[in-house]
Amino acid sequence: MTDKELKKLTRLQLLELLVEQGKELERQRARAERAEKKLRERNVLIGEAGSIAEAALRIQGVFEAAQAAADQYLDSVRGMSGIVVQKGERVPEQRNHDEEEENGEKKMGKGTGSPEP
Repeated sequence: MTDKELKKLTRLQLLELLVEQGKELERQRARAERAEKKLRERNVLIGEAGSIAEAALRIQGVFEAAQAAADQYLDSVRGMSGIVVQKGERVPEQRNHDEEEENGEKKMGKGTGSPEP
C-alpha cells in the first residue's frame, strides 16, 4: 500500500491492518523457529554421521593391526618349524603324516590291531 492509500483508511481499518500484520509476523516467527529446529537436527545427524565414519575408520585400523599381528605370529611359528606355506597349500609334514596314517591302516588287519603277514 502506498502512503496515499494508508491516509485514506479509517482508524478501525488501520487497527485491523495492524492486527493482521502482527498475526503474519507470529506465523513467520513460528516458521523460522521450525526451520531452525530442523537445521539443528540435521547438523546433529551430520555430526553423528561424521563420528560414525571416524569410528569405522578407527575400527578398520584396529582390524588391520590385528591382522598384521596374526600374520606376523603365523610367520614366526612357520619360521620356527621351518615350513614355508603358500596360501591354500597344505603343510608338507601334514601331507606326509596323512599318507603314513593311510598306509598304516592298510597294513593293519581289520579288527585285529596287528599288521597282516
